[in-house]
Amino acid sequence: MKDGVRVVAWQDGQTIRADDALESAWAAIRAGLRRDIGARMFDQWLKPVRLGDYCPESQTLDLLVASDFSANFVSGQFGDRLRMAWRAAGASVREVRVRRAPDAAGPRLLEVVHVEPAAPAPAAVAAPASNFQPRHGFADFVMGDTNRLACSAAQAMAGEATPRFSPLFIHGGTGQGKTHLLHAIAAEFSAHSPQEPVLYMSAERFMMEFVNAMRANDTMAFKARLRAARLLLIDDIQFISGKGSTQEEFLHTVNDLIDSGARIVVTADRAPQLLESIDARILSRLAGGLVADIQPAGLDLRLAILESKRLVAGDPPVPDAVIDFLARSIRSNVRELEGAFNKLVAYGQLTGRSIDLDFAQQMLADAVRANTRRITVDEIQKACAAHYKIDPAEMRSKRRARAVARPRQVAMYLAKKMTPRSLPEIGRIFGGRDHSTVIHAVRTIEQLRESNPDIDADVRALLRQLEG
Repeated sequence: MKDGVRVVAWQDGQTIRADDALESAWAAIRAGLRRDIGARMFDQWLKPVRLGDYCPESQTLDLLVASDFSANFVSGQFGDRLRMAWRAAGASVREVRVRRAPDAAGPRLLEVVHVEPAAPAPAAVAAPASNFQPRHGFADFVMGDTNRLACSAAQAMAGEATPRFSPLFIHGGTGQGKTHLLHAIAAEFSAHSPQEPVLYMSAERFMMEFVNAMRANDTMAFKARLRAARLLLIDDIQFISGKGSTQEEFLHTVNDLIDSGARIVVTADRAPQLLESIDARILSRLAGGLVADIQPAGLDLRLAILESKRLVAGDPPVPDAVIDFLARSIRSNVRELEGAFNKLVAYGQLTGRSIDLDFAQQMLADAVRANTRRITVDEIQKACAAHYKIDPAEMRSKRRARAVARPRQVAMYLAKKMTPRSLPEIGRIFGGRDHSTVIHAVRTIEQLRESNPDIDADVRALLRQLEG
């Protein structure tokens, strides 16, 4: 026994007591590590390490630390160095395992005994991390054309197979589902890899914790916690713009995690090249993986989102007319759309009142006003010209060729339907035409929508584009 440490094993029924070779080798290894990695790093992470079990058959030595976090960090940062050092020391150690000590007490008697392997225990189900919201899973995320790439990339990042890209950069406006995808990635990854450290934080929290660590002269622990993650999720990265030291630390973290094969997901309100006051090296790293955007939800997706919520809302029932009203009126973002739906259902449940269109219009009048966007005749003309692939100037020209006249009639119809402009005003905007020309155009398109599926499809597509 030396310094209270004794290592005992069983081999062929005989007790074998380790001599001073392991302890002498460990003392020499510790001195070399302290010299190589620096006193500060050594004192924080390797000085507390204690000798643990040693198996002479496999020549495996356990090194004990105080916590699982310390075990993960020491193994990840120094595991290869420790194995090489022990092999070079000639102490009959071929493999090293860093493990959490079963107690926090001082040195203890350690034994390794040969026993028949027990039947494997059922895998424990890992409890979801407290900062992952279960309601924000992939099953609750409604996919559409405007978010398909981002959702598919998020599923790949969360899967068991190693993703073909990292980092993943998701950008889009407020309330479009970026944070939902982050929680979904974290939850699914943790479900199949419960022992792998996952770290989720906003960029604001990243900045705050880093500043606090600097003030407390404890940046090493902050860095170690970040670099121990196998999945790092940072929300709203635009908020670290202009913070030099924070950006420097974020860059080092990203570089280290990418080099170690960890997964990184970052969100922002705009594409990397549009972020202001952020180090070009960070932008290069973020853009070097996969960049996926989430566009504002179109009418079809808004209807699908509301339908998914209606399926689980229960009583009182929400009629189709109300769903259509919500989808067409609340266009700013998905979060406000869901909030408006929840408000209607909650009020109906609390008061016992049925939900109808009049009730919805009354309850959501303020939200609808806030989402009202005045569509201009100029926007309609440009949209129709682009759809039919003609020059926008043709909307005001005197040409009567069908290839020009029909798109012009569609634009007049939409101007009457979507703007508060009077018929004479619309006529003047379309090249000084009489109001009777506008009336004729409106009636013509109304009739064609009933008899011509292609015209109806064109009008529907333009309505979705302009309303969305």
